[in-house]
Amino acid sequence: MSYLRRASTRSLVLVAIVLCTLAAGGAAIAVAAGGGGPTPPPKPLDQAIADALGGTHPAGVTAKVQFTNQLFPSGALLGQAGSALMSGASGRLWLTSDGRGRIELQSDAGDVQIVWNSQTISVYDASSNTVYRATIPASSGSGSDSGTPPALADIDAFLTDVGVHWALSDAQPSDVAGQPAYTVSVAPKHDGGLLGSLELAWDATNGTPLRAAIYAQGSSSPVLELTVTDISYGAVASSDVDVAPPADAKVVDVGAPSQNDTGSSTPPVTGLAAVQAAAPFRVVAPDSLVGLPLQDVRLVGGDTVLALYGQGLGGIALVERKADTSASNGALANLPTVSLDGLTAHELATQLGTVLDWQSGGTSFVLAGSLPTAAAEAAARAVK
Repeated sequence: MSYLRRASTRSLVLVAIVLCTLAAGGAAIAVAAGGGGPTPPPKPLDQAIADALGGTHPAGVTAKVQFTNQLFPSGALLGQAGSALMSGASGRLWLTSDGRGRIELQSDAGDVQIVWNSQTISVYDASSNTVYRATIPASSGSGSDSGTPPALADIDAFLTDVGVHWALSDAQPSDVAGQPAYTVSVAPKHDGGLLGSLELAWDATNGTPLRAAIYAQGSSSPVLELTVTDISYGAVASSDVDVAPPADAKVVDVGAPSQNDTGSSTPPVTGLAAVQAAAPFRVVAPDSLVGLPLQDVRLVGGDTVLALYGQGLGGIALVERKADTSASNGALANLPTVSLDGLTAHELATQLGTVLDWQSGGTSFVLAGSLPTAAAEAAARAVK
């Protein structure tokens, strides 16, 4: 939580893009250009997954990639976003059989290096000479983690659980970068906010992830896409994946996500009355925002209030804390401004959601949600 309060807008946006890209891509191997190659026979989704996980996995992967970023519409960000993560770039990918990997994206502003293993992930952005590091949570599962692929019944149970909230397509035979592959589309069944769907593809014979794309509602083109344009299988040298950033690079520790990460060992204070009594500033948490009811409010770390409205991806998060009068710029101070009935807010508008930052009555507010700008601004006015 302390890092998010100190980070610049550029840093927050870069980290957000990396996390979205890696989450969508599983192992961060992604959408590939298909066409002209062999396609596998039709199979039920569960069987296609079982056969891929049970196949012989390659000793390593080497690929050429193309990353495209259409997340931010024209005017959403001020200034020039020179990083390859912001503007898109071509590059290369290496992946070892033990789960280590590297993606190198190249641009005129400088390369981006994404390096990971089973414990950590780091993203080095040469345009700012900054490396972002995070710890990967330890897996508590079994099955493929222990070298044994999951049984078909386990896969069916997993798909049933996913199907409660997500609509899954059949496994569509396709070819990705000349490899026979299966493609599946996943879309939220209920309120998914501005998220339209995800598309994932994997090698039909060995289960290597080959495709990941994120689509906004109503769009036929991906918002984020990382494309394998050429791929080969074979052993990868450790020197290809064990690459360190420059010694003089600025290091930003993003931290390790956890199920109960509150930023403090003290349990959070919950409930509006208790939070208002305990918070060291005036708490504003309306009963509803743009028709979404207040679901939860808590004091986190002793100085930050988090209020959640609505359910699922279409919900709204409202973060409140005492305004820092000694700071001349907030975390979103370089973004375009909008008027909230006399107050000035900074706004980050993307195809997948909106973030607003403003101060009022000695309190600093950040409102975020996967909703259109007009709805986010209406919610912010209700808070004010």
